[in-house]
Amino acid sequence: MTHIVHEQQKLLNRVRRLRGQVDAIERALEAEGSCTQVMRLLTAARGAINGMMAEVVEDHIQMHMMEANRKPTRDEIEAADELVDVLRSYIR
Repeated sequence: MTHIVHEQQKLLNRVRRLRGQVDAIERALEAEGSCTQVMRLLTAARGAINGMMAEVVEDHIQMHMMEANRKPTRDEIEAADELVDVLRSYIR
């Protein structure tokens, strides 16, 4: 994933926040938190993973589905944007 180096710090920050969310799930389970509390924490973590996945997929589309040696046409840009939108709605 060398093409995401420019986004590395942003992605690492997201992973660290996600780790905090998973730690919160563990603490809630250890403290015998309510089912509602655990489900909310799980939902938040799932949303964080899905958001990160959408971001990585979008980067992949932009880096690998567009030719690097030429400027993409408006139709290609629109098609890539449409694909990203569909994927984002599916992932969520």
